[in-house]
Formats: sequence, structure tokens, C-alpha cells
Amino acid sequence: MKNSALQERKNKVFARGQGNAYPVYVERALNAEVFDVEGNRFIDFATGIAVCNTGHSHPDVVETVTKQVASFSHTCLMVNPYESAVTLAERLTQLAPGNSPKKAIFVTTGAEAVENCIKIAKCHTGRRGVIAFNGGFHGRTNLTMAMTGKIAPYKKDFGPFPSDIYHIPFPNELHGISEQDAMKSLHTLFKASIDASDVAAIVIEPVQGEGGFYAAPPPFLQQLRSVCDEHGIVLIVDEIQTGFGRTGKMFCSEYAGIEPDLMTMAKGIAGGFPIAAVVGKADIMDAPLPGGLGGTYGGSPVACAAALTVLDIIEREQLIDRASELGALFVNRLNGLKKRYPNTISDVRNTGAMIAIEFMQDSDVGHANTALTQAVIAKAAEHGLILLSCGFYSNVIRFLPALTMSDDIANEGLDKFEQLLDGLLQGTQELTTP
Repeated sequence: MKNSALQERKNKVFARGQGNAYPVYVERALNAEVFDVEGNRFIDFATGIAVCNTGHSHPDVVETVTKQVASFSHTCLMVNPYESAVTLAERLTQLAPGNSPKKAIFVTTGAEAVENCIKIAKCHTGRRGVIAFNGGFHGRTNLTMAMTGKIAPYKKDFGPFPSDIYHIPFPNELHGISEQDAMKSLHTLFKASIDASDVAAIVIEPVQGEGGFYAAPPPFLQQLRSVCDEHGIVLIVDEIQTGFGRTGKMFCSEYAGIEPDLMTMAKGIAGGFPIAAVVGKADIMDAPLPGGLGGTYGGSPVACAAALTVLDIIEREQLIDRASELGALFVNRLNGLKKRYPNTISDVRNTGAMIAIEFMQDSDVGHANTALTQAVIAKAAEHGLILLSCGFYSNVIRFLPALTMSDDIANEGLDKFEQLLDGLLQGTQELTTP
């Protein structure tokens, strides 16, 4: 079967809204390599959007899942629970930052986790308002779309959205938004739009994912923690993309030394099996009545078993340290490109193995080079790469390597990326917007 034939079949039966970045149909994948139905090999710098932190088809995960499916695949955690779910909740509540007693719930997707955080926060506080950040991404449900701080393609044509959602600037030194600017906007919001006493929650990604891999400075997160403490606001830290070793910590908020009231967890939690969690302070988590939280597939026994194995792999293979090593390797190589193309590359940044390279036009940081970013993505498969873009202006390439990726594979992939970028910027490949 050819990729083109499969894409033609897909286009006939899938709504265009659920598109795909590449017409590359996967036959098998192992660790950091993906092989398509035509036998082509790709180095994966996306890992399913930070899901396969432990690589594709890690043998320990495969073994665990196979055993679990042979026992049972579903009973519904809310009907007949099982030990693996209890054990996973015990481990996650122990791993979550801070010394307060913690509790957890399991759902299926990151958007569900965010939405349940808002339910819990509103129930706990009895308040209506939610504050999020420009450039943030929190999901595709109606509520989480309202919280997401970027219109196209996530919110366009889908309104109206729930009320009492407010956005403020995210601190971004590269683009001239200081911590002081962002904090001033928050206090202005309290004066102009909603009183602090009416705010249920503030929601923040410690590193914005879709927003461009910009990290919230630790002092800013500490200030948010203080504001929330002062006004009785629930601080929700969205760790969906930043969790499970991705940033060089188990959870990125550890860099700031803060204890979130509630945390969302998903993506890298279970090696590709769908499960998400909310973990938070026990007194806040217990606010909703029995039956107020849950879902049919939440806490799937197969996914719980996989997640327990992923936690073992992260510890045994020292993947938290490995994230920092990979980040340093990527940044060193990408900074070499920045020196070569100082008028085009505005920034190379990372938090552990969340790595980004940002493109500008004519040495102007404020002039996003979206066309170059789109061209890189369009040409990536020709160079045997799987890449993702992001950014408020879609001018950032993000790298999310498996934390099990070897240096040799990383350097091979970066060689390919360098060749791709050289070809576009030196005119040997056509730079067009696909």
C-alpha cells in the first residue's frame, strides 16, 4: 500500500478538521525511529506530541500491556476498580510537588483533565472566574477552547464560548513582555474586569506548548503562587506536555519550587496509551460530591498498567537526567545554525528536552517567518524527519525527542535538519508556503 493511496482514502472519510501533518502512514515504530508502509525510515522529533517519552514500543511497556489485556481490558473504574489504578494514584500523589496531602482522579484526555480542574476549583471556591494566558493551549472542548489563548485554528468559528474566562499576557522576554508587565496586567484585570474574590482559578503552562515553548520564569510562578494564596484562588499548573521527565524534572513546576493546588497530567504518562489525571491538594480535590467526577474510560486498566511501567522506566533508565543531556545536545547544534543564520534565527531555547528554534525575517524578532517554518515542515519527510511547528505566529519548530533517543540518532537527525534548513536558506530548495 502506498502513502498516497491511503491519504486519498482518508480524505474521503475523515472530516478535514482532523487533518494530518504528513501523508506518511506508519507501519511500525521502535524507540526514536518510525517506518512507513512503503518502508521509509524517519527519525522522530515529535514523539506523538510529547507522548512517547520512553520511546515507541518500549519492550517493558509492550510486555506489561500484553499481560494486562490477557487479564481484562475494561470494567470501568467507577464500577469495578482494580489495584493498578490505586497503585498509580499512590505513586502520582507521591511524585507531585509539595508536602500537602494529595488525591487524584483519572480521565482519558488532557482536555478532560483541564476541564475537571475547573470543575473542582469552582466547586471548592464557589466562584465563577478563570484566568488563563495569551498563547496558552488547554484543549479542544468548548470550555478548554475558551481558555486557549490562540484563535486559529483552535477557536475560529466554534463560538460562543463559556463566559467568565479572562486572558492576560504571558511573560516573554524575547518579545518584550516582562514578568512585571504580565503581573501588572493581572492586577489591572482585578481592577477592570473581575474582582480577585470572584476568581476561582488561574491556569498556566510552565512552558507554553502550542504557544511556542516559552518558559514561565520561576520568579513569575512564585509571584502567581503568592497572589493565589493572598486571594484564595486555586493555582492550576497544566503539566500535560511538560510532565514525566520531559523538562529535566519529573514536573516542570519543580524548577520554581512551588506547590500547585491542582495539576494536569497526560501525554507522557503511559507511553502512548490514553490516560490523563488531575492530582491536587486533598481538601480541594474532595470538593465535588461522589459521582461528580469520572468517565467511562477514565483510568483504563491497560493504560494504568502502562503508566506504572513508564514510571519504572523513567527511574531505572534515568530519563530525567537524560532529558537535560538531550536538551544540551540539541541546543549546541542549533546554536551553530543560529550563528550561521543570525538574520533568520531569532532564538534557540530549551527546558530539558523541550527544544525550540524560532524564525524571523530580516533580523526583526517581531516579524515572524511563518513561510520558512511551513516550508521546513513540508520538506521534513523528504529528509527522513518528523517535525512539529508551534508558536503564536506559527514560526517555531519544536523538538520533542524520545528521552530514550541515543546521541547517534539525535545527531543523525540534526544533520538532516541542518541539510534541510541549508537547502531552504541557501536557495537549493524552493521556499514556498504549502
